[in-house]
Amino acid sequence: MFRKMLVAKIHGAVVSEANVDYEGSITIPEDLLSLTGLLPHEAVAVWNVTSGARFETYILKGQPHSREFHVNGAAAHLVQRGDRLIIAAFGVLPHSEALSHKPIAVFMNPDNTVKDIRDEKPKNVVGW
Repeated sequence: MFRKMLVAKIHGAVVSEANVDYEGSITIPEDLLSLTGLLPHEAVAVWNVTSGARFETYILKGQPHSREFHVNGAAAHLVQRGDRLIIAAFGVLPHSEALSHKPIAVFMNPDNTVKDIRDEKPKNVVGW
């Protein structure tokens, strides 16, 4: 059996720019990609905490340490500057690997600096 598991997430990123006249994607600072292991052109789910909108897009590499998150193309209709986002990537793992898998979770401050980094391994679950 295979399980779809969270690989990495950026929680609480604040939208710096929404541009409908750009090819679809989300721009994430290069240093955060390195920190999370996310890759340019990787598919991600994006959940708008502010509005409740959800969409899928792919990553573009932004300038390192820019602290800017740009939502581009059609997805820009689903966000506004200042909205808080959760950006998540998933992978498929064999059940045996999923039991010990530890995704990376980066939690952001309102100014898009890193607040906390931790794994999301559930606690007190049989088999962990």
